[in-house]
Amino acid sequence: MSGDLGAEVVVRAAAATLEKYVNIELVLVGDESELKDLVTRIVGDDSRLRIEHASEIVGMSEPPADALRKKKDSSMRVAVNLVKSGAAHACVSAGNTGALMATAKFVLKMLPGIDRPAIIAELPAIGGSLHMLDLGANTQGSADHLFQYAVMGSIVASDILGIDKPKVALLNIGAEDTKGHGTIKEAAALLTESTLNYVGFIEGSDLFSGKADVVVSDGFTGNVALKTMEGTVGLCGHYLKRAFTHNWFSKLQAFMARPVLRRLALEMDSRKYNGATLAGLNGIVIKSHGSADSYAFQHAIDTAIVEVRNQLPQQIGSLLQKEAA
Repeated sequence: MSGDLGAEVVVRAAAATLEKYVNIELVLVGDESELKDLVTRIVGDDSRLRIEHASEIVGMSEPPADALRKKKDSSMRVAVNLVKSGAAHACVSAGNTGALMATAKFVLKMLPGIDRPAIIAELPAIGGSLHMLDLGANTQGSADHLFQYAVMGSIVASDILGIDKPKVALLNIGAEDTKGHGTIKEAAALLTESTLNYVGFIEGSDLFSGKADVVVSDGFTGNVALKTMEGTVGLCGHYLKRAFTHNWFSKLQAFMARPVLRRLALEMDSRKYNGATLAGLNGIVIKSHGSADSYAFQHAIDTAIVEVRNQLPQQIGSLLQKEAA
């Protein structure tokens, strides 16, 4: 019910998902009267889709603590409760990130061996994509936390990318072993001794090089890196548009380059990477970008389906037990 574009985005994504998958059931959680009208208009009659009424909505700028304490019948809380009870296998939300994280952690609890949840997302890279975490769930982290992030990231990347042993790297100020603070050096030592495919430190300039399938950092660094990427893409788009509209000749060049520009836009379409996993929870919760359209939200649902099929929490728990043995 929240997100920047309202419930219609989710209903249209649900319609596309029902068309794409035969053996799936979806639950739309929110204001029943509003959702009924949208479902009638967009989906029609489909027994695989039902509505679960929730009387409250968590606002996008609402403090997480208030959402957790004061809105126990919010669409977000009801959706996560469905996962807790087993009535749903996963929750996908475009709502308030902090509130979703707090609610999911409170209701679902953490997996044994995981101290804190982490936000992990897929990003484009040369030759494919990479998964990066933590992207803002925790501003600081110990070496043990970074190691746990690496375990979770390795499992998620393996499931999504179909890679048996994803290459795991630690984001650092240099690739040399002597670079970085004590925490990241200690985390490197833990990863070196583990069964993960640890490839060492990686600098920000090499994030998209294909050298790593999973990049691990604390939430403060990861979130700054992510926002910098988003800003850089916007800046490049601004300069590209300005260059192609400078005069009549550049406009003619833009017209001739349209097929190339269209292909570039498709390859760089951020909507294909929408859907961040709240990893480490005893359940599957996917955070869609608040401004996601129906195409992007459907990708977030796709991510949830992959994680359900691969039983992500159980995989993480098993690998943690293996590493502790």
